[in-house]
Amino acid sequence: MKNSMEIKFKAIAENVSFARNVVAAFIMPLNPSLNEISDIKTAVSEAVTNVIVHAYPKEEKGLVTIKVNTKDNFVEISVIDNGVGIQDIERALTPFYTSKPDEERSGMGFTVMESFMDKLEVKNNKNDGLIVVMSKNLSEAVGM
Repeated sequence: MKNSMEIKFKAIAENVSFARNVVAAFIMPLNPSLNEISDIKTAVSEAVTNVIVHAYPKEEKGLVTIKVNTKDNFVEISVIDNGVGIQDIERALTPFYTSKPDEERSGMGFTVMESFMDKLEVKNNKNDGLIVVMSKNLSEAVGM
């Protein structure tokens, strides 16, 4: 990859906007369109929100790690946690499936991420938790 960065922060709601804005700022040298920036910010928000809601018990908030790699017009974003993980990833990727229906969750988080990015990969983290890898080719990138 041409450029990369990694950040870690507490899995709390106040940090969702921080995460989306840091990723957006990092990819600005690639000259993404406004729509591409919006898509990426939305996908990052969904991924981080999923960690906050599902990865850690409410009384014990862990960390979110975001890694971003860029090259030319390609962006790869990994959102990683060390929480409870997902036992049935295939089922979790199904639109409208939620493990918390009593909390009025829509079950559309992964579907939203997938619709705004070119590729979505969800896998269990070998150290517990989950790794969500999202990638996108930017149409108007100029690279530095």
